[in-house]
Amino acid sequence: MSIPDIAAYALADIAPSVPDKVGWALEPGRAALLIHDMQRYFVDFYGEDSALAAELVGNVRRLKMRCVARGIPVIYTAQPAVQPPAERGLLTDMWGPGLTRADPSLAAIVPALAPAPDDLVLTKWRYSAFQRSPLEERMRAWGRDQLLICGVYAHIGCLTTALDAFMRDIQPFLVADALGDFSARDHRMALDYVAGRCGRVVRLADVTGAAPLTRAALMERLATMIDAGGEPIDWTDRLTDHGLDSIRIMELIADWRGEGISLSFEDLAREPTPEHWWSLVEARLPATVARSGAA
Repeated sequence: MSIPDIAAYALADIAPSVPDKVGWALEPGRAALLIHDMQRYFVDFYGEDSALAAELVGNVRRLKMRCVARGIPVIYTAQPAVQPPAERGLLTDMWGPGLTRADPSLAAIVPALAPAPDDLVLTKWRYSAFQRSPLEERMRAWGRDQLLICGVYAHIGCLTTALDAFMRDIQPFLVADALGDFSARDHRMALDYVAGRCGRVVRLADVTGAAPLTRAALMERLATMIDAGGEPIDWTDRLTDHGLDSIRIMELIADWRGEGISLSFEDLAREPTPEHWWSLVEARLPATVARSGAA
């Protein structure tokens, strides 16, 4: 069988039904971030223009940005585009031939999460990111013994990697709202297992903390999302003329929702300029934050 088409569910509603059994404190100097299998092939099963996929990508992006700012190294896993039967082994019996298709671009990490030159990208062969990879050796060399895990799919590779980390005396942390899965039920199962058996479950806000929204921060974020040909973006520019598409707009909406700012696609599409978008965001900020961010 292959991976099924995935129906949307709300990441904000996903939480474990059992408390963490351990009280490990996440320490930036001990941690590494694993972005697990966020390849086009896997994300495409959420469907075109999926709100869930946009929220997931936006949350992983925010998590990565905060980790980089805190000096936490970033690791990606990616399955190879071509997987001969001898290399793929029993995975073929369970899931079919995998990424082996006519379009090799499906093996790429989704564009919004493209690895930076300093990021470590590991070839993924089995459920666990540790299997047939130098992940443990690299973490030991960095002096890191905590692993933040995000990506897809929570109840398969992410869960298995967390369990494998635990058995190597590396503390795993699943980031609940930066994971995607086949269903809310599968997602919660993964969180429950890790919380009760091998690690901790945290949320994006636990890792990133509060991020102030300002005019400057908005423009900086937009600059990372579009290619303006080296030219600065003007506050009155129509962002859609610069190539900002609906998927990126949904990512931005998901980011803001995580900061407590509720806007719809229609709100932004009505007048797609930075000036108008900031006016919408500013109107929804607490008064003290809005005053400090207006400069």
